[in-house]
Amino acid sequence: RKNTPSPPKTMTTRFFPAYPWDKSSLKSMPVDLQQLEKLDAYALKVNVTNSVEELVKALLKQARTDLEKVRAIWMWICHHIEYDVVGYHNKSQLSSKPRDVLQMGKSICEGYAELFEHMCSLAGIQCKKLSGHAKGHGYKTGQTFTGDSDHAWNAVYLEGRWHLLDSTWGSGSVDDSFTKFTYRYNEFYFLTHPALFINNHFPDNSNWQLLKPTLTLKEFENNMLHNSNFYTLGLLAARPDTPIIRTVNGKASVSVDCRSGTLFMFKLKGTDEHGLMTLKKHGMELEIYPQKTGSHKLEIFAKPSKAEAADDVYKCVLEYVVECESVDKAMRFPKELHQPVGPSWFSERQGFLRPSHSQPILHTNDGRCSLTFTLSKDISVLTSLHADGSSSLSEDMGRRHVLQIHRRNQIELKVHLPHAGNFVLKIYSKKKSDPGNYDYIFNYLIRCLNTEVKWPAFPQSYSKWLQDYEILEPLSGLLPANRNVQFKLKMHGIAKVLVQAENTYPLSQNKGCWEGTCNTSGCREVFVMVHENANHSFYSQVLKYEVETQ
Repeated sequence: RKNTPSPPKTMTTRFFPAYPWDKSSLKSMPVDLQQLEKLDAYALKVNVTNSVEELVKALLKQARTDLEKVRAIWMWICHHIEYDVVGYHNKSQLSSKPRDVLQMGKSICEGYAELFEHMCSLAGIQCKKLSGHAKGHGYKTGQTFTGDSDHAWNAVYLEGRWHLLDSTWGSGSVDDSFTKFTYRYNEFYFLTHPALFINNHFPDNSNWQLLKPTLTLKEFENNMLHNSNFYTLGLLAARPDTPIIRTVNGKASVSVDCRSGTLFMFKLKGTDEHGLMTLKKHGMELEIYPQKTGSHKLEIFAKPSKAEAADDVYKCVLEYVVECESVDKAMRFPKELHQPVGPSWFSERQGFLRPSHSQPILHTNDGRCSLTFTLSKDISVLTSLHADGSSSLSEDMGRRHVLQIHRRNQIELKVHLPHAGNFVLKIYSKKKSDPGNYDYIFNYLIRCLNTEVKWPAFPQSYSKWLQDYEILEPLSGLLPANRNVQFKLKMHGIAKVLVQAENTYPLSQNKGCWEGTCNTSGCREVFVMVHENANHSFYSQVLKYEVETQ
């Protein structure tokens, strides 16, 4: 074997070339996983359990370099030794001797680490078993570590440096009740960069952090726990970087930085109702408003936006505890509010460009607001307005409080609120050529505190009312009784327009608009009718207005 100079038996600090505190690499040396695929597949198939010596001999048949030898041993252990949940609860009966671990096919971390060390030494690789504290199963956010170490892992000497790995955590995970182990291979814990490994492994001997400067136990306890998903999804940083957040005036804020295009969700005590999350190009921002005082668990989940693999589900990346001292009742959000809130790169990707309002909340004093977008695709848009609580709007009325106006590739959404309060404006779309359903894209929160506000719905429109027609007046779907009402409508490609009240009133064409007046006395409803072709005798209804009762 290559005669690499072996470090002397007495370990002194100068034999620990420290790694930089750089979190941009997942591993402490370059590893080409694709090149290892053949070896990995071979190692998984090796089925020798009569002796550790024979097993190592079989595994090394396909391994040339020291890295390949370590990899073959790692792959085999991660896929053939299961965590002994029963033994964990009854440690006195348990042997961690490599021969026994191999025979049993199961062990606890101690046994994984001893088997790994023994197999490496048989393969001529220097390997050490390390022990220390780990933020693993049963870890509670913000807890302190006292007494003896509770976990074991290994360091291996490759290419003139020490590297860290944890085959227990590489092999799978135990459920919450600590009664069932599931094999779930985790690449992250193979030669993990020390700046990432220290996030949840604290060795008894601080030299084995392989970092400079080293972390104190206190710092380790106070540091934010990022699990392996945090790093493997390419997330870069989270703020705050301490696990316990105290609310200020009922509010707590969290933000995550990442490389582009990551989707996020959160749960506060299991629901996402009490927060406002916005997606940013390089991360997300979250404001939390707990509606009860006390301690609340806050979990943040992420997944790549280009979900290539079928198993791209949301994975938990961060856990905080939010300590809430006072509740901000004004920041109670409607049940209908969907996270994230407001426009983002996601709504842009769906064809909604240049939003007039980039913030998630719209404040209106007179109960009216207007949003515009440039549509980059040939899409149809559907909107609905949802109120909170007892005053909830019917689906039909929720649609009729939003009016769409199209001008070439621009869309304007006019919103007239029926009363004060918190509303959700939901925006859906579909390709015009698609016969199918509309897909939900994004939503806004609209707030109005002015209790005087009481806007009627817009008039009801029918299928013959085309997308690029426009109502200039009357915008209100409720007309005053016994009045002359002025009509002005922008419509093209039709021969005649009538307004049907108790009597019929023709509108005349003037510069692309149809104009005229109608008298509302003696009727409950008013219809706008069009003649699409002068030779046809029948009219189609395009709009319907209600008339106020006396």
